Amino acid sequence: MSSDFEGYEQDFAVLTAEITNRIGKVPKLLGDEKKQMVSNVEKQLEEAKELLEQMELEVREIPPQSRGMYSSRMRSYKQEMGKLEADFKRSRIAYSDEVRNELLGDDGNSSEIQLIKLREERAHLLDNTERLERSSRRLEAGYQIAVETDTFHWAVTHLLQYFLTSQPSPHIQHHSYSSLTLSVFMKLYYFRLK
Repeated sequence: MSSDFEGYEQDFAVLTAEITNRIGKVPKLLGDEKKQMVSNVEKQLEEAKELLEQMELEVREIPPQSRGMYSSRMRSYKQEMGKLEADFKRSRIAYSDEVRNELLGDDGNSSEIQLIKLREERAHLLDNTERLERSSRRLEAGYQIAVETDTFHWAVTHLLQYFLTSQPSPHIQHHSYSSLTLSVFMKLYYFRLK
């Protein structure tokens, strides 16, 4: 079992090295060459994700007393995968100095201050994009909570209205009727927590 995991680890290491190499080449390419390289990297990233999934399945089959070491290795591989995806995202919009000069028609006499400023602006834009994505995820999570809360509120209100408008049966004592109400509310509250 661990030999399968180690085989997947070796494949993952080779694949991530290839991806890193190709990501470094992306900013230096233009046009169709760049599109082809981007497509190849995307395919390799998908292969790496599939390898991670296989490795995770192998870890689940390892006995619990040995699983800790493999789990920590999996966490580091997932972090590495996240870093590769972030680097790839940046490389797709980045251009090397030569390509930038060629696109802008510069003869290479650009001042260092302009280059530094462009790099700072690019980094600032990337940071703002990531911050916007995080904020969007937080807003979506907040919206989901609001929808769930509204649904829960509606259910409790209607249930309460039902209990307040219906008369308890003469055979049911008041004490058991209130216990029943409390039981239903507790079940609703438990359901809400799930």
